[in-house]
Formats: sequence, structure tokens, C-alpha cells
Amino acid sequence: MAVLVEAMTAADWPAVSDIYREGIATGNATFAVEPPASWEEWCRGKIDSCSLVAREGERVVGWAALSPVSGRDCYTGVAEVSVYVLQEAQGRGIGFLLLGELVRRSEAEGIWTLQGTIFPENQVSLRLHYRHGFRKVGIRRRLGRMECGPYQGWRDVVLVERRSKVVGT
Repeated sequence: MAVLVEAMTAADWPAVSDIYREGIATGNATFAVEPPASWEEWCRGKIDSCSLVAREGERVVGWAALSPVSGRDCYTGVAEVSVYVLQEAQGRGIGFLLLGELVRRSEAEGIWTLQGTIFPENQVSLRLHYRHGFRKVGIRRRLGRMECGPYQGWRDVVLVERRSKVVGT
């Protein structure tokens, strides 16, 4: 069955939240301990035009979104990337489709830099980002404390970024 990438809507929130919860449980996706409590809370922290879902038929099998890195005007073209794929759908190129469309839409919105903070153990995510033109900026040592899951305690993250070749040049 074909996978379609399209804009995320409020109706997608239950599935998006479930996929996010799966990622949280792995201990290798985020410092978050739970998804936002509601669709409205989710939207407050995201760039709406860059919140996407991957759909296989009627089922949401992944999502991607951008969050502003700052409220300051000088950083309006810089955003942080999130990409999550339902565990049972991983390894089929869904993350690749989502991130590709996210890059395209980010440039249409005038975003010149995408950044990601990825746990070094999450090699699949790092490879995905590198395939889309991200580069490793460096390792941020002991950036945050993991409060739950199998990797509790201080965690390092790899900072990656992608500079647009069409926006901000």
C-alpha cells in the first residue's frame, strides 16, 4: 500500500500522540516523558504548516514536525526537526519520505536552517538526517537528564544541521 505524506490535522492527534509515546518508551528519541496533553498544546510549540503525517490508507504510520528554536525575530528561519515512525512500520522508508517533505515545506516557509538533536545511540536517525543533507555540528555532552526509560541519567546528543541552498543564501 502506498504511503502518502500530508498535513497533520487535529483528527490525527490520537495516532500522533501514540507514535510519540512509542518513541519516548525507547529512551532514544527524546528527553520528553510524555506527549503534549492535547492537540492545542501540541500546536503551541510547532510551525503548523510543517506538521506532517505519513498515512498508509487511513492509518497514520509516522509524523514529522518543526518547532521554532527561538521567539526572537532573528531566528525565524531556524527550526528544530522531529521525525517519528510507528515501530511496526520502521525500515520501509517512511522516515525518509517524511523528512524529505519536511525539508521541502520548510524551504517554502522561508526556513534556512534545520537542526536536530539526536542521541548518539540512535544511529538510524543520524543516518536518515545525513541522507537529507544534514551535517554533524558536534556532540553536546551531558546536555540533559533522562528521567525515565532504559537510559536514565545524563545524556549526550549529536547536534546536526542542514542549511538550505535556496533560502537565506
